[in-house]
Amino acid sequence: MTGRFNRARVGSDALQSLVDELAVDLGRSVVVDDPLVRLICSSQHFGDEDQVRVRGLLHGYADSETIRFILAQGVAQWSRPGMIKGRDDIGLLPRYCVPLRERGHLLGLLMVIDAQQTLTTEQIDAIEDASRAITAQMYTDYLATDAEETAAEETLLDLLSTSPAGRSAARQRMLGSGLLRDAPHSVVSVVEVSRSQEDPHAQIQVALRAAVEPFRRTRSAIGAMAVDQERAVLLQLRDRPPSQSELTEQSTGILDTLATFLSPSAAPTVGVGGRRTNLAEAWTSYEQALVAARAARRLPALKGIGDWEELGEFAILAQLPEHALNESLIPMPLRALARSSGAARLRETLRCFLDFAGSVPRTSEALQIHRTSLYYRLRQIQDITGLDLDNGAHRLVLHLGLRIEELLASEHYDSGA
Repeated sequence: MTGRFNRARVGSDALQSLVDELAVDLGRSVVVDDPLVRLICSSQHFGDEDQVRVRGLLHGYADSETIRFILAQGVAQWSRPGMIKGRDDIGLLPRYCVPLRERGHLLGLLMVIDAQQTLTTEQIDAIEDASRAITAQMYTDYLATDAEETAAEETLLDLLSTSPAGRSAARQRMLGSGLLRDAPHSVVSVVEVSRSQEDPHAQIQVALRAAVEPFRRTRSAIGAMAVDQERAVLLQLRDRPPSQSELTEQSTGILDTLATFLSPSAAPTVGVGGRRTNLAEAWTSYEQALVAARAARRLPALKGIGDWEELGEFAILAQLPEHALNESLIPMPLRALARSSGAARLRETLRCFLDFAGSVPRTSEALQIHRTSLYYRLRQIQDITGLDLDNGAHRLVLHLGLRIEELLASEHYDSGA
């Protein structure tokens, strides 16, 4: 499955005029992309276009392979102009690229195709002069829209806060301004990424917006979003409850998009909160989504997507404070089992037995062993741990211990230590 991309915001008329003027001066086509290589403005062509530019004009962004290739050249970190290498197999000719920055913030990328690297010193000087004017205009356009977006995002975060008074006031502002209408069903998703040297902070924020924005308004949902540091929040309101498959597909789409725009070290996760009844209850779904995102980060088996309603006992365990969630929580009987001969086989037997609620037939079938062999292993487990597997409280201790070990697995905890 590929990510669902949105076009970048179309550039203003003033920005388009500056791009067109530069293109005429150079006698070459000029394009301005956002930091994710999505088209903002493009000039007319002068016969120098390549397949990537043509596709970009049709779709508003390059294909995933091209985006990854360009971003892998480090353009998001460039502080000065440079050449982007070409690649024949994707129809990409070399480009002269200027990072458009204002106050350290990357607003976009100005690109001029230069297949034979024949840009003259005078043309490069003209690009530099025009880039300053284009950057200033982009920053002006950015400020004009940023205030409105910031106010809307702050209202959303107030709506999802733990303050009843703050939530009530935010709800009234949302409904009164027409930003949202109430609906019978609400759900909140939280998207988190890890910060790394490979992905500049500004690029992370733009990538989060690009990944979440397509789901803010769909055929079945309307909503609002906010991006804060390395986290994006998506509130969706629906007339009917969303299906499990629908939310899983949505989360997968978000992860796929982030995989295009960010390095693997970003390790994005999505947490989906419980399905609530209306806008007033959305804050509960948000709190649950935070827990689900934490579980997704700690449990590799979830493949980056945690859903509150599918977490079971992990929904409780994942709420333990970070400082408390460590190997000290592993029960001593499990530690003894980890130090025993054949520990891996016995632990797998115990896990399977407990997951099947103590059913011997189902456990032996799952492990593909004879029941006599299963009874022998269970006796070994009881002898080593000193616990009775017919005792519900003892089984609960062992089961929770195994679940805690799963949460600690991402930290490479050695249960035999």
